[in-house]
Amino acid sequence: MTENSVIKLSHVVKKFGNDTVLDDIDLVVNTGSIVGLIGPSGAGKTTIIKTLLGMEVADGGQATVFDQTMPNRQLLSRIGYMAQTDALYDSLSARENLKFYADMKGLSASQTKEEIDHEAKVVGLFEDLDKRVADYSGGMQRRLSLAIALLGQSELLILDEPTVGIDPALRRQIWKELKNLRDQGKSILITTHVMDEAELVDDVALLLNGKIIAFDEPNNLKTTYKVNTIEDVFLKAEEENQ
Repeated sequence: MTENSVIKLSHVVKKFGNDTVLDDIDLVVNTGSIVGLIGPSGAGKTTIIKTLLGMEVADGGQATVFDQTMPNRQLLSRIGYMAQTDALYDSLSARENLKFYADMKGLSASQTKEEIDHEAKVVGLFEDLDKRVADYSGGMQRRLSLAIALLGQSELLILDEPTVGIDPALRRQIWKELKNLRDQGKSILITTHVMDEAELVDDVALLLNGKIIAFDEPNNLKTTYKVNTIEDVFLKAEEENQ
């Protein structure tokens, strides 16, 4: 299973003071797969991502991306990252924001134009590319952040709750794009607290109180727990882990 792993966490522990936020986490994301980190707010999803990217230092265990410990500047060009908080330049237009990040990723002028147009269509912002970000709604800013993360055909996408505040039709379109990227061999780690999105991933890790309480393909989990939805899997797994 680990031969083609892009992300690997082994026995990762993270504490803030006396609080153990991540408790012996094991997680693998393989090449060409979508792994969903599912759990309520405060379960530790964002801390896993920050530990992976080297923004937080683990207190135990090991976290690697492309077999390297982060942070590693040389790996950043291979990773598309969308944080929970939008890192946008309000005084610039959406197009200018996308151009700025395309330059940072080293895209050529022709690549930049092609990708900006494509990603803007994926997130439903094509008609609003030349509006100032300051005039965008919160949901539009989230969509722009996702478009930025998708720039550059990164080998690995790490997306922290990318569909918050996005309407169902557009969410479906975004998931179609994520599956297209997966089929091209990209790897995706995505966090969400929307349980029905867990039905759309290849493997789902259910996170509760800093522990992964179940990790498998969605259909396997539903079979194991003898229920029809991942939400019901979560409820049964939570009951068993109390």
